[in-house]
Amino acid sequence: MVRYDTLTNENRHMTAADFRRIALSLEGVEEYPHAGLPAFRVIGRKFASLASQAKGYGNLMLTLEQQAAFVDEAPEIFLPIPGGWGRMGHTHIRLAAASEEILTGALRTAWKLRMDKNAKTSRKTHLPKRSGVGDKKRGKRRL
Repeated sequence: MVRYDTLTNENRHMTAADFRRIALSLEGVEEYPHAGLPAFRVIGRKFASLASQAKGYGNLMLTLEQQAAFVDEAPEIFLPIPGGWGRMGHTHIRLAAASEEILTGALRTAWKLRMDKNAKTSRKTHLPKRSGVGDKKRGKRRL
C-alpha cells in the first residue's frame, strides 16, 4: 500500500491549487477574477483559467493544432471545451488525471502562445495621427 505522503509530484493528482501555483510561477503572470472565477493573464491577456474547477478542470487557451496534439496524445487528460470555445482551441485539462509535469507543460504552452501573440501585437507599427480635416468639429457651419 502506497502512502499519500510518500508520493512524488510525478504520480500525485493535480488540483486547482496546483494549477494556480504553476500558472503564477510563469514569468509575468497575474491572477484576476474573470466572471467571478480565477483566470490568469500575462501582459494583460488571458491564457488560462479555473472557470471549470468545480468540474475538476483547468482551462487552457491553445491553437487548434496544439489542442489536437494534446487530445491525440492524452485523451484521458485533455478535451476540447464543448461548443464554440472548443472550436477556437480552448481546452480542458482534467486535473486529477494530470501529473505535475503534464500540467506544467500544458500551462507553459498556453503561456508561450500568449507571449508570442503579445509580441506580434506590440511589433505592429501604428500610423501617426493625421492633423487637419479630421480634427475639426463636424456638422457646424460658420457664417
